[in-house]
Amino acid sequence: MKYTVTPAEKSTVKLTMTFTPEEWSAAIDKAYLQNRGKYAVNGFRKGKAPKHVLELYYGKGLFYEDALNILYGEHYYETLAAERENFFPVGEPSLSVDDLSDEKVVMTAVVPVKPDVEIKTYKGIKINRFEYTVTDADVDRDIQATRERLADSVEVTDRPCAMGDTVNIDFVGKLDGKAFEGGSAEKYDLTLGSHSFIPGFEEQVAGMEIGAVKDIEVTFPEDYASEELKGKKAVFTVTLHAVKGKVLPELDDAFAQKMNCDSMDAYRVKVRERLERNAAARGRNETENAIITEIAKGASAEIPEAMIDRQEDEELRKLETDLMYQGIRLDDYLTYIGTTRDAFKKNYEEAARKTVLHQLIVEKIIKLENLAATQEEVDAKVAEQAASVGKTAEEYKKTLQPRQLEYIRSDIAVTKLFDFLMANNEMVAFTEEKPAKKPAAKKTAAKKAEGGEAPAKKPAAKKTAKKAEDGEAPAKKPAAKKTAKKTTEEA
Repeated sequence: MKYTVTPAEKSTVKLTMTFTPEEWSAAIDKAYLQNRGKYAVNGFRKGKAPKHVLELYYGKGLFYEDALNILYGEHYYETLAAERENFFPVGEPSLSVDDLSDEKVVMTAVVPVKPDVEIKTYKGIKINRFEYTVTDADVDRDIQATRERLADSVEVTDRPCAMGDTVNIDFVGKLDGKAFEGGSAEKYDLTLGSHSFIPGFEEQVAGMEIGAVKDIEVTFPEDYASEELKGKKAVFTVTLHAVKGKVLPELDDAFAQKMNCDSMDAYRVKVRERLERNAAARGRNETENAIITEIAKGASAEIPEAMIDRQEDEELRKLETDLMYQGIRLDDYLTYIGTTRDAFKKNYEEAARKTVLHQLIVEKIIKLENLAATQEEVDAKVAEQAASVGKTAEEYKKTLQPRQLEYIRSDIAVTKLFDFLMANNEMVAFTEEKPAKKPAAKKTAAKKAEGGEAPAKKPAAKKTAKKAEDGEAPAKKPAAKKTAKKTTEEA
């Protein structure tokens, strides 16, 4: 087999493979042996008829398609491996047969490849460096959140419900006096102040007493997911069945010991150290994003649709995972907002194009500056990860797949890249006085591109908590997650 490679339009290459008569004949023989059992001819047991008999009976081209597939499978990937230094495929090829005769077979594969990116400049740029400080108030908020998480739940019967309580309610939503789909439920557990429902709902439930029935008027947000509900006023008839309050643990040494600390002072120090690590990680992450975003303003690449499509699929998988943590299936969510997977995926197109461009920029500068992980750096990172899981470096290394080691090398190279970029650009401190947060611990469902809301978390799987209708009141839209640094994952 001989082949030629020529550049084609839109970040593709044209791979033309020419096969000799001998190669073509051998492929047909293989196709015959693989498929002869499918055909029957009078006078022969099934699968025993000679090739020339089957070709006479069914036609000369009987095995052509399978033979072409055999040639493709045996030679296409072998050719890609031989050309790995010249181009990197990023999607499946478009195949055609340009010539098919007894003398030769010519097959063409138009292959989408990773494009080169043109970068105007990546040094001497003025870029924000994000920094976040941790205050005593941040420490107090974190400790309070831990108290809330560890609080005991108790039945409340001697007072009206209040924000922070978990109430068990029935509700029926109506527009212009008519109940609407997904606006009703029975025996639903709702934590007041969780912002699970549309603005104003939970605040109006607060103050109700057990057994009370109340009409609550709310207005759906203008950017609500459902076209039929956005901006509309609705009335929910709410019946309160039960109230559970919280009893918070005391902030004493016994509480600290539950947190594996000797005293509250030691626990506060531990919390502050964790928040400071998180604040540093957040600042670093946002600074890296700011650097690449600024460089990308002067960068361009002819990105093939295969790369965009793959990134869109990745974003959809992230959404599916986020929804899964809320007990919601992606298909149910898409049905709720009235769309399909393919249509919804296109909402990610702009973000996917931006992400791919950023990845290409990272890879290009790493190559230009010859930034790579040394074996000593890889060994140190492996030892660090091993210690975190209580294993020796040698034990841990045996569990790692080659791809995992390659990821470690890539991560070290990317860290070196951003160290280099911070040292070679004018980094201007940008301080924002906000509470230090954990680096985005999977928030609720990823933001819908149309600006809609994600469905509320389903009631706990209790036999007593059945829904009256198919769907819940929608939840508040989560904050958009910042894009973390990452390099292109090469297949």
